[in-house]
Amino acid sequence: MSPLMQERIKRFKQNRLGFWCFIIFIIIFVLSLMSELIANDKPLIVKYQQSYYFPVMQSYPETTFGGVFETETDYKDPAVQQLIDAKGWSIWPLIPFSYQTPNLDLAVPVPSPPTAQNWLGTDDQGRDVLARILYGLRVSLLFGFALTFFSALLGIFVGAIQGYYGGWIDLIGQRLLEVWGGLPMLFMVMILVSMFTPNVYWLFLIMLLFGWTALVGLVRAEFLRARNLDYVRAARALGVKDRTIIFRHILPNAMSSSLSQLPFMLTANITALTALDFLGYGLPPDAASLGELLLQGKNNLTAPWLAMSGFFTLALVLSLLIYVGEATRDAFDPRQ
Repeated sequence: MSPLMQERIKRFKQNRLGFWCFIIFIIIFVLSLMSELIANDKPLIVKYQQSYYFPVMQSYPETTFGGVFETETDYKDPAVQQLIDAKGWSIWPLIPFSYQTPNLDLAVPVPSPPTAQNWLGTDDQGRDVLARILYGLRVSLLFGFALTFFSALLGIFVGAIQGYYGGWIDLIGQRLLEVWGGLPMLFMVMILVSMFTPNVYWLFLIMLLFGWTALVGLVRAEFLRARNLDYVRAARALGVKDRTIIFRHILPNAMSSSLSQLPFMLTANITALTALDFLGYGLPPDAASLGELLLQGKNNLTAPWLAMSGFFTLALVLSLLIYVGEATRDAFDPRQ
C-alpha cells in the first residue's frame, strides 16, 4: 500500500463519526447476507436417528424423518415436529419465518401488531416484517453495490476518453451527455420497465443505462488537467501508447475524486430502487423490498408499524452511507 493511501486511511479513521458509521454499515450488510441463518422457516440443524441434517443448505423429503410424503419437508407442520422430537432434536433460527412465510397461528387479523413471536409485526399477508426487512436490505444493498460498480466503470471509461483526447471527441461527447442527462431518469425507467415482465436483470440494465453519467464530469476534468502535465508529455515523447498513459499513469491519480463519490452514488441507487418498488415498477411482486414495505404502510394506515419499520430502516442505512461518504470525501481531498 502506498504512503498516500495509508495517509488517506488514517484521515478516514480520524473522522470518528464516519468511521463508526462505516463499521455499523458493514455489520448491517453482513447480517443481511446471513438472512437465511437469522430468519428462516427451516431449522438450521436437525438431528434424527444419530444423523445430522442441514435443511437450510439442502432439501429433504418428509420420508427422511419418518413421514409419508416424498415432497420437501414442511418443518412448521406439527406432525413433522413431533416425528423429529421423538427421535432427535432441531435448532431453529432466531426468527422462525422466511420473507414469504405467513404466520398461520395469528389470533388477530392481518396486519398484526408486534408481538413476542413477530417482533415488528406482520404485513397484510401475515408475513414477518423483520424477516422481510432483512431480506429486503440484502436485495437493496447488493443491487446498489452492483449498479454503483458498473456505473462507475462506464462513467470512468467515458470520462477518461473525453478528457484525454479532448477536441471533437470531448465536444460531441459533452453534447450527447447534456441531452442524455436531461432526460428524467425516474420516468424513463418507469416507462421502459412497464414494457417488460418485471425482472431484476431488466431493471438493472435499464437503471444502468441512465445511471452511468454521474462520474463522467469528474473524471473528464481530472484528465483535462493531467493530460498536459510533464510526466504525461514525457510519456508521449517516449512513444508510450495512449492506452497505457490513460490507465497506468493518469487514471490512478484521477481516482481520488471518483472514489469519494461512490458512497453517494450507492445512496442514490438504493433510493431509486426503493422509489421504483414503492411505485410498483421495481422488483417482482414476490421479492422482499423496502419500497414494497413502505407501500404497504401507505395502504394500511391503521398499521403504523409497517411504515415506521420501513422508514427507520431506510433512514438508518442512508444516513450511515452519507456520513461514510463525507468521511471518504474528506480523506481523499487533495487539498489536505
